[in-house]
Amino acid sequence: MKPTLNFIKTIAAQAGDILLALVHSDLNIQHKNRIDLVTKADHDSEQFLINAIQTAFPDHAIVAEESGSWEGAQDHQWYIDPLDGTLNYAHGVPIYCVSIGYACQGRMELGVVYDPTRGEFFCAQRGQGATLNEQPIHVSGFSELIDSMLGTGFPKGEADPVDDNIANFIRFSQQAQCVRRLGSAALAIAYVAAGRLDGFWEVEIHQWDIAAGGLIVEEAGGVVTDIHGRPDYMTKPPSILCANPVIHSQMLDVINALHNEQ
Repeated sequence: MKPTLNFIKTIAAQAGDILLALVHSDLNIQHKNRIDLVTKADHDSEQFLINAIQTAFPDHAIVAEESGSWEGAQDHQWYIDPLDGTLNYAHGVPIYCVSIGYACQGRMELGVVYDPTRGEFFCAQRGQGATLNEQPIHVSGFSELIDSMLGTGFPKGEADPVDDNIANFIRFSQQAQCVRRLGSAALAIAYVAAGRLDGFWEVEIHQWDIAAGGLIVEEAGGVVTDIHGRPDYMTKPPSILCANPVIHSQMLDVINALHNEQ
């Protein structure tokens, strides 16, 4: 049995309500590492989502940010981030979201990124296009990096990251109009789908951050690959590069040229 997009939107909205209700409360903030946090809101939102999915689809597998993997039928796989943008949330910066993706037989089929502070639902169903609050959305039409606003993120406190992304950030800052770091990868990727950002890349990221947003960008007419241009961006270790087809190609050229110089 498969879920519907409406089911995912409903539980995303309820998880968002949990986040809004807790934002001014004692968040019981704890450190995962030097700079990465987890709060009561992360745990409460995730527990709600897991319970809702397991009640409706008890045999489905779930990959969740805070509690890890829940075994189930691998033909039905969920990727949930109950609060993407925890640092923003903990500091009172209203840039965060709930991200839920569903894959059938290894292929992403449904994705929802919900921003509860703005009431914005970025949604996609494979083959049905992408929407923002039920209105169709599309990636931007820019054809030059110099006209493009890009987004990125950085590793969260790893002692020896494979690529700290600083060199990429500097090069893109020189060649694009600007580079923004929103602090929520899932929301930034959804912004690419809506044409608010023209491209996004991150060299080290998690499956739950990109599962829903990647599908939304694809359905909005964008190209989504890993940082090396390979189409299976969900393969571990995940990375992502997404943009409209022309900007994606230019971004990939910049990254490849930079790596060849190193």
